Amino acid sequence: WALHLKNVTVSLSGQYECSFATYPYGTKAAKIQLIVKAEEEQHYVKEVRLNQTLEIPCLEDTTPENLANYPLKWLVGENGKKEELVTKEPSCPAVYRNGSALYRQRVHLGLNNALKIFPTKIMDDGRVFSCHVVYHLERVQKSSTTVRVFGK
Repeated sequence: WALHLKNVTVSLSGQYECSFATYPYGTKAAKIQLIVKAEEEQHYVKEVRLNQTLEIPCLEDTTPENLANYPLKWLVGENGKKEELVTKEPSCPAVYRNGSALYRQRVHLGLNNALKIFPTKIMDDGRVFSCHVVYHLERVQKSSTTVRVFGK
């Protein structure tokens, strides 16, 4: 027996019980606690000097082994628009999708799927770089970092 829930929201969190009659043993029952989490996103601000290397970790509190098993992507956003920079599938090399000339040749995927940008430019100031890890079609964990670029 299975319970199928559609349009799942946080309000569906709770204890669910399935019971049915069996012959000759009587009623059987099982309970399960369902916890529905809202989309998880962590926000950070990173400061860097002009023309230095900027390295942004994908998810600060996640072990590298966990990130290696799931697809992820890095995006950059400004004024509500987002552009995909890099995608990575498990056991495959990274695919760079940076269509803009601003990030071509400056973006690389580093150790533990960190985003490396070199050299930083004044145009990077205020940009939001976000890493999306797809644990399941309906569970994506995100980390976004706003960059502040400083001169000398």
